[in-house]
Amino acid sequence: MRLFRKPDSVRGMLLAILLPAGIGLMALAWFVHGSLLDRMSREFVEGRLQDEAAFLEHQLRESGGQTEALKTGGYFQEVFHHGFAIASGDSTVVYPRSWGTLLNPLLKSSQPGTVRIRDMDVGDAPSDLLAYRQSFAIGDSPVTVVVAEDMAALDDSQAELHVWTAVVSILLIILMVGSIWLGITLSMRPVVTLRAALRKLQDREVSRINVECPEEFRPLVQQLNQLLDSQDQRLERSREALANLSHSVKTPIAAVRQSLEDTEKSLSDRLRRDMAARLSDIDRQLEAEMRRSRFAGPQVGKSAFPVSQSRDLLWMMGRLYPDKSFELSTDLTQERRWPIEEHDLNEILGNLLDNAGKWSDRCVELCLSETREQLQIIVNDDGPGVAEEGREQLGRRGLRLDQQSTGHGLGLAIVLDIVKRYGGQAGFATSAAGGLEARVVFPASVRPTPEA
Repeated sequence: MRLFRKPDSVRGMLLAILLPAGIGLMALAWFVHGSLLDRMSREFVEGRLQDEAAFLEHQLRESGGQTEALKTGGYFQEVFHHGFAIASGDSTVVYPRSWGTLLNPLLKSSQPGTVRIRDMDVGDAPSDLLAYRQSFAIGDSPVTVVVAEDMAALDDSQAELHVWTAVVSILLIILMVGSIWLGITLSMRPVVTLRAALRKLQDREVSRINVECPEEFRPLVQQLNQLLDSQDQRLERSREALANLSHSVKTPIAAVRQSLEDTEKSLSDRLRRDMAARLSDIDRQLEAEMRRSRFAGPQVGKSAFPVSQSRDLLWMMGRLYPDKSFELSTDLTQERRWPIEEHDLNEILGNLLDNAGKWSDRCVELCLSETREQLQIIVNDDGPGVAEEGREQLGRRGLRLDQQSTGHGLGLAIVLDIVKRYGGQAGFATSAAGGLEARVVFPASVRPTPEA
């Protein structure tokens, strides 16, 4: 049987943690207060007893040690509010007389300083007594002074004060509980607002979550909106792929169908080759759109290891083009992650390296770098390159892949689509070896970019 069940709500969890902690701290403060109050009271009484003993010594020295002179006029009864005893020679004075049983032994004792007498049941004498004993000499006559105070009355006052402190502490605990509840309620208001925004989103009243919320909730809202952007992008890509396929395959299929339905014409070799070419066009278009449909785009929690994936691809390209050298240049560690979906990064690196390997003479270099602001991929080759006016056409949207510029255009449309969806940029220039340099830059904090 579980003695404690974890609360299901944040409010319950906070109360389960803060309330016992607050009560425990308040109780500890109450006990510490009692201990300090008792210590301070004792030190105060001891100091006052020492002052009164010093005052008695002064009066006795002025009277030459004659205690009889002090008995008259009720002086001590008016000045002192507790008991005392004085022994000078053969003369002894004790006030009040009922304390004599307790104070006379202290006069005969040889121990100076403060003495606490407890649990004594002697007539009208107090049961809890704090006394201070001091000895001195006036001329040749020794004098002993004992000043004492009944601690019971002081303890009663302390107990009353301690009770009032407990009452105030309970009131403070109640106020603290109310403050905690109010603070939790106010802090949870953004959750209620967010829940209402999600309900509106579910009812199609809004397309994105746009609520004012504390800083702690902003990453959650951003991630939810990013997820919505990703879903919209996937839907748009699916629609676009269907439209492209519908537009691209209608004409070749119609041509092949017409040739097959025309029974008056025999299937010549030329017609067979033409039909095969048409079917190849359909196959390439299907493959291209299937590859586009697999783009994931920015996703929460998805990341890739760029160094590991690059090495695997370079090894594969080395087997595909055995007469060419593929090099990796990077300062990144093997464990470094980039916030890019693994398949998307493979598509980018694979297409760039395949194009560079196909048109390089001897060497292809892949450079991976990272700063606080951006992630960068650079692929250089030493091939013939592309003229400046032709670079603008590389990967241009609307061109079929098999109709793009020979060489470096193959697969670049896919690369540009992926880069765009990650909010990055791609550019082409002449490499240091005279070939083509393909540069892809992503922001360090990847965010989805809406479709154009």
